[in-house]
Amino acid sequence: MKLSNMDKANVLVQALPYIQDYANKIVVIKYGGSAMVDEGLKQAVMSDLVLLRLVGIKVVLVHGGGPEITKTMEKMGLEPRFIDGLRYTDAETSEVVQMVLAGKTNKDLVTLIHQNRGRAIGLCGLDGGMIFAEKMRSESGEDLGFVGEIKKVSVTPIMDVLDRGYIPVIATLGADRKGSVYNINADTAAAYIAGALGAANYIVMTDIRGLLEDKDDENTLIQTVQVSEVPYLISQGLISGGMIPKVDSCVSAVRRGVSRAIIIDGRIPHSILIEMMTDEGIGTMFY
Repeated sequence: MKLSNMDKANVLVQALPYIQDYANKIVVIKYGGSAMVDEGLKQAVMSDLVLLRLVGIKVVLVHGGGPEITKTMEKMGLEPRFIDGLRYTDAETSEVVQMVLAGKTNKDLVTLIHQNRGRAIGLCGLDGGMIFAEKMRSESGEDLGFVGEIKKVSVTPIMDVLDRGYIPVIATLGADRKGSVYNINADTAAAYIAGALGAANYIVMTDIRGLLEDKDDENTLIQTVQVSEVPYLISQGLISGGMIPKVDSCVSAVRRGVSRAIIIDGRIPHSILIEMMTDEGIGTMFY
């Protein structure tokens, strides 16, 4: 569909109040799912980020890289292992995680942003002591190896990059005082970062519309949820499986002072702009 010049002007005018509301504020986006794999969706996300930054919104992109890590491990003859949904990270796996997350995946995203005529700088939680972490154990008490629990986030490296007009692209690694490097769950890290930055919005990209009353019917989207309702929704089975860490990160972000946290469907092109720049929005908002 081709828009007339008048239609284009109307779109910009309708977006103006949202641009004004978000001006000079920070938005943290947790990037993952299909939007991180499908080339068309990747380009749509990067163009969204560049547009937001150009209109004065300070965008922070936090990413994982689970599928790429698994793929690389298998190529190296290493068998991926998971405990309570977390990747067991021995010394060899830790090296792969650092190589893939802080190396290939991070720099690929930086390059994509530059291809869309934006400006980005790749960071990881080790840079500037951004993420201080300690060894954690699984819920069942099993040893997870070099998997970390965040104790503190220093926003100084992130703010330095934002203040210079760049988009920070952050890989979620952390370290303790002894210099041991830990693999950090990206959803957890993104929520901590959003809270530490005092973000106006925290957006989690997934492969589902949001929370659904009927998991088989995307027309049953639950648009808003109070964080106090989450335990009940889990007990009723409306939040289960892979959605639990996504929802937990939203709850964590809100409780850390983020104004709103939203799960959106990253399979929809330009879902970030639809969420931030329209009346209807998209996905499920936690408050």
